[in-house]
Amino acid sequence: MAVSIWCLISIRQVTAIHIRCLECDKQSDDRVDQRACLICGDRATGLHYGIISCEGCKGFFKRSICNKRVYRCSRDKNCVMSRKQRNRCQYCRLLKCLQMGMNRKAIREDGMPGGRNKSIGPVQISDEEIERIMSGQEFEEEANTSWSNNGDSDHSSPGNGVSESNQPSPVSTPSSSRSMELNGFASLRDQYLGTPGPTHYQYLPHLFSYSAAHSALIPAQARSLDPQSHTLINQLLAAEDMEPLSTPMLIEDGYKVTQSELFALLCRLADELLFRQITWVKKLPFFCDLSIKDYTCLLSTTWQELILLSSLTTYHKQVFGDLADVTSKYSPSEDELHRFSEEGMEVMERLIYLYRKFSQVKVSNEEYVCMKAINFLNQDIQGLSSISQLEQLNKRYWYVCQDFTEYRYPHQPNRFPDLMMCLPEIRYIAGKLLNVPLEQLPLLFKAFLHSCKTSVTKE
Repeated sequence: MAVSIWCLISIRQVTAIHIRCLECDKQSDDRVDQRACLICGDRATGLHYGIISCEGCKGFFKRSICNKRVYRCSRDKNCVMSRKQRNRCQYCRLLKCLQMGMNRKAIREDGMPGGRNKSIGPVQISDEEIERIMSGQEFEEEANTSWSNNGDSDHSSPGNGVSESNQPSPVSTPSSSRSMELNGFASLRDQYLGTPGPTHYQYLPHLFSYSAAHSALIPAQARSLDPQSHTLINQLLAAEDMEPLSTPMLIEDGYKVTQSELFALLCRLADELLFRQITWVKKLPFFCDLSIKDYTCLLSTTWQELILLSSLTTYHKQVFGDLADVTSKYSPSEDELHRFSEEGMEVMERLIYLYRKFSQVKVSNEEYVCMKAINFLNQDIQGLSSISQLEQLNKRYWYVCQDFTEYRYPHQPNRFPDLMMCLPEIRYIAGKLLNVPLEQLPLLFKAFLHSCKTSVTKE
């Protein structure tokens, strides 16, 4: 699990990346005015959806509502919201948006920039309504209402699948004279993939519209993968280095590995994994579409998460095989065991959970490269200049991944939501690992890999 050792990366490699981002942040900080975003405290740019907020929180709220995003908090639903930490928990960020009065009715129905009604101010909604929004219950209730009305509600908007209350409308029944694509999938697909979709795409469910009732109403049907999705996935596969890691991880039988030796091995693995991510970025099909500044910001923020994701998938056999064998030859001292921190325990438990999730799902190479691109194209990162372009790219691979998953696994309706829900967990673990003392990493990896290997043996 060479994964999370980004904190050990060669200073010369990481420093070069971070310096550019720090320069971007400095230029922004020099222009700070007296207004602060009510969500994260960053420099506010005006009145957005009823309250004073920054561009980042404005865009986050709009995407969350328009796309019916349902998030999960990995802690106690009370995470700190600040400019630097706002991206670590999307659940708590959306929760604070609602609590501070961001108004869903101020979002334009066509999804274009600009509020729908500038006169709409902040709203105060009950805790019960907030909970229904956060859990997705409100989306399901509205979907059930629309199903019972055959999708003919006067408030529905066939053009974008968003109702007057700013909740995406569900697909109408096939007999409806105004049959709509579920949550506007086809129209969005045309926008981001650039080719018209065949008739069967109107029944492709969106990520968080899944429910047992909907799954029963939409039977799994064999269909072909859209040609454009096939092309985009092949481009991502071509950019990915699937070759085994070259860092030696073979130890003679009977050899006792010391803490410093294991630490050095983790450093070499981290170096190689980081280098592969940098090479991957240069091979991406959209590399020429973004600025060097944006790539610098994206890579400096997500490289830890990319390493973790690749270690759980592409390099799974080496990490949970060869590296696990090396860590088994390391025996921590009594002092190391007693000094193991609470942060280390939490990270280990979450890594084990994530490992079991990935082992259960068995992520394909095609799904992995899409997940990696989606995670990398994080338009909420501070300092980005092409936010709208990043949002389009992110949605493009979001729908490509959904298209492929539903094509390859038609009888697993919850597979795509399960895959997407792993990304916030990866982001959270990546952030928590930075708080684990470096000297505790060898013990952390030994305990984690031993637990995973033991669980596999029992199964």
